[in-house]
Amino acid sequence: MGTSHARAYHAMDAFEIVGLVSRTPASRDRLSAELGGLPTFSSFEHALRVTAPDVVSVNTYPDTHAEYVRVSLEANCHVFVEKPLATTADEAQTLVDLAQRANRKLVIGYILRVHPAWKKFISLAHELGKPLVMRMNLNQQSSGEQWRTHRKLMDSMSPIVDCGVHYVDVMCQMTRARPVTVSAIGARLSDEIAQDMYNYGHLQVSFDDGSVGWYEAGWGPMMSETASFVKDVVGPLGSVSIVDEVKDQTDDIEGHTQTGGLKVHYGSRDEAGHFDQLDKVIDSSDEPSHDELCALEQEFLLRAILEDLDLTDHMQDAVSSLQIVLAADQAARERRTINL
Repeated sequence: MGTSHARAYHAMDAFEIVGLVSRTPASRDRLSAELGGLPTFSSFEHALRVTAPDVVSVNTYPDTHAEYVRVSLEANCHVFVEKPLATTADEAQTLVDLAQRANRKLVIGYILRVHPAWKKFISLAHELGKPLVMRMNLNQQSSGEQWRTHRKLMDSMSPIVDCGVHYVDVMCQMTRARPVTVSAIGARLSDEIAQDMYNYGHLQVSFDDGSVGWYEAGWGPMMSETASFVKDVVGPLGSVSIVDEVKDQTDDIEGHTQTGGLKVHYGSRDEAGHFDQLDKVIDSSDEPSHDELCALEQEFLLRAILEDLDLTDHMQDAVSSLQIVLAADQAARERRTINL
């Protein structure tokens, strides 16, 4: 993610990258060379002090997000941070409050919010009536470096928390309702992860308008490639599904943003009880690439700064989706339903 966002800043005239920070010399030197030779640093704090930037972009492992964001805001910088904002909801809310007090922009990387097909998916969901049934998953069969990345992520959080914030955020946008309960189950399928961690999880959330949704996520070399891609919403008037006929999502960790098209099913029937409308497929095969989506996120950050956009809802939505998935993690560990 850091590489993709750095490419976006580098391509935009409004930004000038004044420093790259990474844990390893190889990664930062490689990116610096790609972007024409930029200053590199091994210490975030040193880089912040030396370069005195206007904007800091945080694309590290989740357990470091909150501290880097806090230090950056206290240095009077605007901040872009990859999701999740923090590892606890209280910590996330503290950062939101700090950004508002400092009058700095804080943009959280909810990449699906800038994706044209996903925005259309949410818009079409609003035409299906209420309640809604929302079904989404992101199972990733990983090995080698991808499995090492997944294991490192699980040092901070479970799969249903890490990417779950994306899909729970989508559910909240679809229902425009208040979540009231969340349940979850989890299973530890590998001895390579911590005893108290699970690499497969499934959460269920209910809303005060009667809508319900589930999200499933599993990581690792044992994960099945069957039924790896489910993203749909059902309402009284029909359903909308993201159909994936372009590529198998499991062979690329970045693939969760990609769509082949949107299939719209109409539930209306004629006097004989037969469907009176044909299903419709909206082609989205010309969707932005992963790097182009990252560029759209940075264009939003730029607009927020230059036009002084009110990001209150953006930030609070990030806190709310985090609260839900963290409650789901608690529900899985304690084997009970959590009231929100």
